[in-house]
Amino acid sequence: MDGAAIERCLRRLPLFSEIAPASLQRLAAATRLRALERGAFALCAGDACEAFFVNLGPPVKLFVLAPNGNEKVIELIGPGQSFAEALMFLGRPSPVNAQALGDTQLLVLPREAVLQAMAADQRLALHMLAGLSRRLHGLVSDVQAYALQSGLQRVIGYLLRDAGDDDGACTVELPVSKATLASRLSLTPEYFSRVLRELEDGGLLRVDGRRILIADVQRLANYPLNSRP
Repeated sequence: MDGAAIERCLRRLPLFSEIAPASLQRLAAATRLRALERGAFALCAGDACEAFFVNLGPPVKLFVLAPNGNEKVIELIGPGQSFAEALMFLGRPSPVNAQALGDTQLLVLPREAVLQAMAADQRLALHMLAGLSRRLHGLVSDVQAYALQSGLQRVIGYLLRDAGDDDGACTVELPVSKATLASRLSLTPEYFSRVLRELEDGGLLRVDGRRILIADVQRLANYPLNSRP
């Protein structure tokens, strides 16, 4: 990938949508392209974080390990999304692992290059703050969902979020395995599968591998939500 292609990738990010062309060019010149095979780590817990990353391909999983070895997925980073911005600014060891769930490529933006670009263009600093604020808001929303919603509500909410604005039938393609998605929703894989079976038995959807065929979006949204995880 040449410099012009990297510039185009960066320009598509909300973070860099209004950056001055000269600043974007300098930032692109400092950006590295890193290939990451499936299962490889972009970042390990305890590593120093001297850059942030933009994922260009299949999802990257951010997760932590409990003392008993159980894995908790914090976030799934899809194509065109960035991660580790806050870690880069903190200058502390990473508390999370970042693992590729498929063969992908990352844009690696070094901290010094980003700081120089922010100093030259105040709009970039404002966009960076807005991006970090959105991520914080998303994490707070996750905590609220874990505390206030049943497991059934979380699963239905996820499916409806990916269903878009459809009112009738639609298909949702799960971007990762059911076990990984269950961890992302703070559910056990067994409970996640049980919820899907309940919804399938009720005629609300049909499961075909990672493809979820929703019979009626509105009916699924109105499904009784009084089950407990």
